Amino acid sequence: MGEVLDGAAVRRWCGLAAEALGRTRAEIDALNVFPVPDGDTGTNLHLTVLAAAEAVEGLPGDAGTPEVWRTIARGALLGARGNSGVILSQFLRGMAEILGGRGAPPPDGRVLGEALGYAAVLARHAVEHPVEGTILSVLDEASAGTGDEPTLSGAARAAADGARRALR
Repeated sequence: MGEVLDGAAVRRWCGLAAEALGRTRAEIDALNVFPVPDGDTGTNLHLTVLAAAEAVEGLPGDAGTPEVWRTIARGALLGARGNSGVILSQFLRGMAEILGGRGAPPPDGRVLGEALGYAAVLARHAVEHPVEGTILSVLDEASAGTGDEPTLSGAARAAADGARRALR
């Protein structure tokens, strides 16, 4: 990850996230055991992010960062599938509010950590009875993993490491 998180970078990230979830959705579906082992979490996450990516594709090429984030959040909400999709849409809403808000500072590691923390709280509030050991725990650990990392790329790596730890 570079040190600039502008509209073009956010747009690319959303497309790459949709592609990655498309490739791994069967694996995620097989891991799905909570709240019921219905085997659709990977598919629901993929369809939710795909809706966000498709919404962003409709923006002009020069769309600014706030507009891209708002479009991702709205696309995810409108395209959310299942509980996991709703949780993810609320997480993306939180990211959009911090990273794409009016007057938002250019994100560095600390701002990314703040956005991840706020987004994890919104995701948790989307669930009536939050349960540990679910995607909520992964989001919490990703957020906590950033610590005081000053650089954007360092915070992104630390968040990914935190998420991986939650999966062990």
